[in-house]
Amino acid sequence: MGILPDDLYDYAKAEAWPCMGRPINCDVESWTVTDDWPERVPITGAEIDVFEAWFGDLFDELFGPC
Repeated sequence: MGILPDDLYDYAKAEAWPCMGRPINCDVESWTVTDDWPERVPITGAEIDVFEAWFGDLFDELFGPC
């Protein structure tokens, strides 16, 4: 391993690069939010397994054990 440079985090002090494309419209009154999701979103058993593995303790705390 080499020695890290002293200015490793200098990128945080740099000015932001100009954004490409048209400017962002910051007037939230003119925004339109649309929902094109189906009424029921299908999920797989593998997706349920992942949520149970990562959030099982939280689910048990909120909804009680199965």
